[in-house]
Amino acid sequence: MTVKDDNIKTIPNMKDNPAAATEMDEIRDGFEFFRDSIIENMFEGVMIVSFDGKITYMNPAALGVLGLDKDQVVGKAFAAVFLEEPENDEFVQLVLDTVYEKPDVKDKIVPFYSHGKKNLLRMIASIYRRNGKNLGMVIVISDLSDLMDFRDAVKSLQIIQDLNNKLEIRNKLLDETFGRFLSDEIVRQLLDTPDGLALGGKKRELTIMMSDLRGFTALSERMPAEDLITMLNHYLGEMTDVIQGHGGTIIEFIGDGIMAIFGAPAPSETHAADAIAAALAMEDRMDSINNWNLERDYPALEMGIGLNTGEVIVGNIGSEKRTKYGVVGSNVNLCGRIESYTVGGQVLIAPYTREAAEKSGIDLEIANEMTVYPKGAKGKLILSHVTGIGAPYNIYVNTGHNEPEAIDKIIPVCFHKIEGKHGLAKTLYGGIKALANDRAVFETDSELAVFDNLQLDAGGKLFCKVMEEKEGAYLLQYTSVPAGYERWIKEQMDAK
Repeated sequence: MTVKDDNIKTIPNMKDNPAAATEMDEIRDGFEFFRDSIIENMFEGVMIVSFDGKITYMNPAALGVLGLDKDQVVGKAFAAVFLEEPENDEFVQLVLDTVYEKPDVKDKIVPFYSHGKKNLLRMIASIYRRNGKNLGMVIVISDLSDLMDFRDAVKSLQIIQDLNNKLEIRNKLLDETFGRFLSDEIVRQLLDTPDGLALGGKKRELTIMMSDLRGFTALSERMPAEDLITMLNHYLGEMTDVIQGHGGTIIEFIGDGIMAIFGAPAPSETHAADAIAAALAMEDRMDSINNWNLERDYPALEMGIGLNTGEVIVGNIGSEKRTKYGVVGSNVNLCGRIESYTVGGQVLIAPYTREAAEKSGIDLEIANEMTVYPKGAKGKLILSHVTGIGAPYNIYVNTGHNEPEAIDKIIPVCFHKIEGKHGLAKTLYGGIKALANDRAVFETDSELAVFDNLQLDAGGKLFCKVMEEKEGAYLLQYTSVPAGYERWIKEQMDAK
C-alpha cells in the first residue's frame, strides 16, 4: 500500500516492503553509530544517569574531567560514586534537582574536586526521553577552569592596568606639583630612591651657577605688582628651560636670582662645560625675553651670571619637618662673590671652571680677564669673561656694549657708594664726561675701586658698577636705569 499525492513524494509502507524496512534499520544503526562516535569524541563530557540511580554512560571527556576510570562508574550507582565526597555537594545537588524537579534544562557552574585539585565545571542537565517516557538524565560537562583562570587573569590585568593608571596619575600629579618646586632629577630621586628623603649629603665636585637681574630692586619699586610678577615668571620660565636643557638642576629661585648646579644629582664628567654653555645660552635667550617684554611695555632686563667649580656637600638639608635638596660649602659662597662682580650680559667664570672645561678639550672664547680679591678667598682670583664655547655646544654671544663718546661739557651729578648690605655711604660729587647707551665715563675726586657699586642721582636712581679706571676717570657700567634717565640727560645736554 502506498500513499500518493501530486505534491508529496511516495512513502513506502514498511510492512509491504521488507527491503525498505531493512534500509531504515541500517540508517538507524548508522545514525546511532554516528551519534556514539560524535559523543565519544566530544571535548565536552557527557554522562547519562538512569532514573534508577545508575550511571549508564560516560564518555572519555567526562571521565577525564572528573578524574575517574570507566570501570569505576559505568553500571555503578551515582550515589556510591559521588556522595562520599562532601566537597562535591554542589555537583551532586544539581543532579538531584534534575531528578526531583524534572526541569527541561539545568545550567549551572559548580566546583568539583578531584585528586586534590579544584576544577570549575559548567553542567547542563536535562531529562532524557524516549517515546514520551522519561528514561533518565543527560548531563553535559564543560571544564571551565582554564577559561576561568583566563578570565581571572584578564580581571587581574584590568586591575593592574587600573592601578597603573592610578599610579600614572599619581606620578603625574607629583611631577606636576613637585616639579614646579624641584628639578626633574630631584623629583626622580625622591620617587625612585627608598631613602630619597633621608637627611644627609655627600661630598662631590660640581659646578655652581648663580644668576641675577641687574637693578631688579629698582624695577620692583616702580612697576605694578601684577606686571612685575608676570614679567619675572616669564623670565624664570625661559631660564629654567635653558638650565634643564643643559643638564642643570635648579636649587632655588631667590627673588630674581637663580641658583643651579651641574653634576648632581646625576653625575656628569662635563659639568663645567655644560654650565658654561647653559650660561651663554641664557644670555642669548635674553633678546627674545626683552622682545616679549617690549610687546607688553615692560622694561628690558639685563642679567649677570657667575660660575664656580669645586667640591661641595650636596644632599637633603634641613630637619625632619622641612627639608630641601641643596649644596653647602665655601665654593658655594665663592660663586656668589663671583656673580656680584658681573654686569648685565656678562658671564664670569672662576679659574677652576675654566680649567675643568678646557681640560675636557672644550674651546672657550674669552673677552678679557679681571683680577679680584673676593671676601673669604685666599688671595687674588682671576676671573674670565667668557663670550663663547666651541663644539659640541657652539654658543657665542655679543656683549653689545658700545664705547662711550665724549660730550662737550661735563654733566655734574651727585652719587653714593653702595656699601654692601649697609646701604648708601655719604653723598659724593662727580661728573659724566662721555656717554653710551649703557655706559659712561665718570670723573670724581673721590677714590673709587674697580667693582664698586654706585648710585647716581640721574633722573632717578641710576645704579652702576665701576668696571675699570680709564684715563684718570672711571668706566661705569649701568646696571639699572631709571625711567627718567633719558629725559634727565636731554635736559642736561640742552642746558649747556
